[in-house]
Amino acid sequence: MPIYEYKCKGCGKQFEVWQKITEEPLKVCKDCGGELIKLISESGFILKGTGWYVTDYARKEKEKKEKQKKEKESVEKN
Repeated sequence: MPIYEYKCKGCGKQFEVWQKITEEPLKVCKDCGGELIKLISESGFILKGTGWYVTDYARKEKEKKEKQKKEKESVEKN
């Protein structure tokens, strides 16, 4: 179920609500009775399954190994 973010025009309170996609958006603030605005917020997600490549995402361990390899090579040259 998606999480939707709302902000009240009256009291300025901002909150998140778990709602089904088919549910009507909230229109009234439960605290002050003011009008609610549905906000557009960032969402992060990771694509998993066949057809997606691990190389599409930054991998810290690979960068770390490459850095160690370069350091080792520079030490061996000196």
